[in-house]
Order: sequence, then structure tokens, then C-alpha cells
Amino acid sequence: MTTITLEVPEELAAQLAALRGRLPDLLANALQPQFPRTRSANGNPKTAPLYREIVDFLAADPAPEQLLTFKISTLAQERLDDLLDKQREESLTAAETAELDAYLQARDLMMMLKADAQPVA
Repeated sequence: MTTITLEVPEELAAQLAALRGRLPDLLANALQPQFPRTRSANGNPKTAPLYREIVDFLAADPAPEQLLTFKISTLAQERLDDLLDKQREESLTAAETAELDAYLQARDLMMMLKADAQPVA
């Protein structure tokens, strides 16, 4: 195992000390991309367009009926189809695998929201 020395503010050091035994796992999790990110022209991180699409939709406070009928854009669906084709051909890059995972996570999220929006009989 490698030792890494970091300079951090005292307050953060106290928080880290309480997590000492879990720190390697926490760092490993923190370094895993939660959402696929690319870089914009100015070098800043940019969230995958699918997440922006879903966030914009949810930020509009959709009615339950709108949640039930939500579908991703044609462009996003085409990209998903491309990724699924490449997965079947076993030719996905690591970045594409992360992107496909993000699509699947988004699908799961929307399925849960749609289930909650179903009228109770």
C-alpha cells in the first residue's frame, strides 16, 4: 500500500481522523464517476446531456401524468441505441461503458419516479 501525505485544514483533518479506517474505500468511491463527464471547450467539466435533459424535465415540476409519459429525446435514444449496439459487439471503450451505465442509472431513476406517479387503484 502506498502512503500519501496531504495538507488539509484542521477541521477537515479532524473529520478524516474519524474515518481513518474507511478512508481508502471512501477515496475509491469518490474517484468513481457518478455521472459521465466530458470537457467543454473551455476545459470545464460538463455533465452528460442525458442528465441535463432529465434535470431540466424534473426542475419544471412535472405533473404525475407528465412523469408517466416522459421519454428521452430522439438524440439521446439514438446515442443509447449506438452504445447498446457497441456493447453487443463487445467494442465499448471505458468512457462508453461509463456513459451506458449512466443511461441505465437514469432509466432506473425514471422507472422509480414513474412507479410512484402511478395512480393508486
